[in-house]
Amino acid sequence: MVPALARPYDRNAMDLDEHETDTSSAPSRRRGVFLLPNLLTTAALFSGFYAIVAAIDGNFDRASIAIFGAMLFDGLDGRVARWTHTETNFGKEYDSLSDMVSFGIAPAIVVYQWGVARLAEYNATWGRIGWLVTFFYAVAAALRLARFNTRTAAVDKRYFEGLPSPSAAAVPAAFIWCAHAYGLGGLNGLVIAFVVTAVAGLLMVSRFYYSSFKGVTLTGRVRFTYAILIPLTFVVIFMEPPAVLLALFGAFALSAPSVWLWRRLRRPASAPTPPPGGG
Repeated sequence: MVPALARPYDRNAMDLDEHETDTSSAPSRRRGVFLLPNLLTTAALFSGFYAIVAAIDGNFDRASIAIFGAMLFDGLDGRVARWTHTETNFGKEYDSLSDMVSFGIAPAIVVYQWGVARLAEYNATWGRIGWLVTFFYAVAAALRLARFNTRTAAVDKRYFEGLPSPSAAAVPAAFIWCAHAYGLGGLNGLVIAFVVTAVAGLLMVSRFYYSSFKGVTLTGRVRFTYAILIPLTFVVIFMEPPAVLLALFGAFALSAPSVWLWRRLRRPASAPTPPPGGG
């Protein structure tokens, strides 16, 4: 038996030891990313970045609209990836980082720049609370995204555990848009702004279950009355975008706690606690 140090030099053997497997006969894999879904993710990231810049410049209506634009692109990138069979781990990670900017950092900065910073003019304690609330929202968004990424394979696809970060971002964004459009200000408006932001953050990290609407198919048949309601909904939204969007996303954010409370009040005291479901 030849000692290991005395083995004759074999170039092929050395290559196998270094690279573990012989890939000379295997076809080389082309490295790269799929353009279309990642381009949409980049558009969502740009919208979130623009919202931050617009808020710093004092253009709060544009900042709020940019967050809703990020929601649109965020909703498209995953669907396009599934339709074109271009889903990758890179795309999932990139989408998560984009969500953190667009639905975590951007809404917090928009709220802070709009007026929470001015709470210090009324009381130094209020200013500190407002600063902490916007930071809490950003942390809640990060925790929400981390929990979603680590539990993707174990949860019911029909529901989201906690308010999804895009829907959570829509609530303070729509409120700031309304406040800017209708001239809501003063101490009451500032207090409402960070209360809304804090509640949105709490709902993101809550254990409430929200419908994912993944059972809805665009290729299935629907009643004719439903087909009429779709354009009417868009007409109503375009008539008063900030107010209607605030009402829609606010109602969705409060739907799960409301259903949970309603079930709890209706359940007899002796009845066992049901497993987590839609609320």
